[in-house]
Amino acid sequence: MHILIIEDNADIIANLYGYLEPLGYTLDVARHGKAGVLCATTSFHDAIVLDLSLPGMDGVEVCRVLRQEYQLTTPILMLTARDTEQDKVTGFAVGADDYLVKPYSLPELDARLKALVRRARNEHVQAVLTFDELQLDSSLLRVSRAGQVLDLTPTGYKILTALMRAAPKLLTREELAREVWGDEPPDSDALRTHIHSLRRVLDKPFTYPMLLTLPGTGYRLMSSDEAKTVP
Repeated sequence: MHILIIEDNADIIANLYGYLEPLGYTLDVARHGKAGVLCATTSFHDAIVLDLSLPGMDGVEVCRVLRQEYQLTTPILMLTARDTEQDKVTGFAVGADDYLVKPYSLPELDARLKALVRRARNEHVQAVLTFDELQLDSSLLRVSRAGQVLDLTPTGYKILTALMRAAPKLLTREELAREVWGDEPPDSDALRTHIHSLRRVLDKPFTYPMLLTLPGTGYRLMSSDEAKTVP
């Protein structure tokens, strides 16, 4: 998972790196609030670890700006020494998803981050994803369109799963690559090749395309109602 840490305490940053990196996390760090906002809104992250006591712009304001001004949906876990009920209420009110009080257990932090990401991806509640004519049953690894079973490659299945979770919203190429290959994505030609193969199975046998490419940006799925409005 790719995590953004917005924290100004060097010792805490070192502890997080020392514990999380061996578990396979990729970490970015911003040491003050404005840098955190910039990093969060210009790069993809699976979750954000946000300290409340930051120089310049505190964590509450950072969270408010990300949620209200940028409409960022990335899960946010607040780390703070403030443990009053009102502090927690304020954090949740501006858009935090979870709250961990210092001193905290690193294994608990790891577990909470994983739970937040699972929740954001709907992995723990949706065995069957549905979008328009598409149905994906993750328990059977079965995908169908208009009742016709699609023969997808393993990578094609991962790509379509990510697109269906986001549908009808767009996934950037970077976001899609991370969903499929984690923190070691191949070059962009590999993604284009897999998209081409997926489109051949997903769209070619049917009357309208569902997989759309926005050149230079990313990919998304289109519904039948939207397809009727496309010349």
